[in-house]
Amino acid sequence: MDRDILEHRIIFAIKAIREASGCTLHQALDVFVQRYEELRRDRPDEFQLSREEYGQGFYS
Repeated sequence: MDRDILEHRIIFAIKAIREASGCTLHQALDVFVQRYEELRRDRPDEFQLSREEYGQGFYS
């Protein structure tokens, strides 16, 4: 999942979260956002896109 988040594969990351935990889509989105923020804080140099660019074009 972390690799998907770092490489801007949002749908794959959310799918991995749901498969691993059996949670709802809404819960998976919450987990995704939490992990995204942790990775941004702890490993900022590994992101290919800026914070502003990351979510562009993704609508949940």
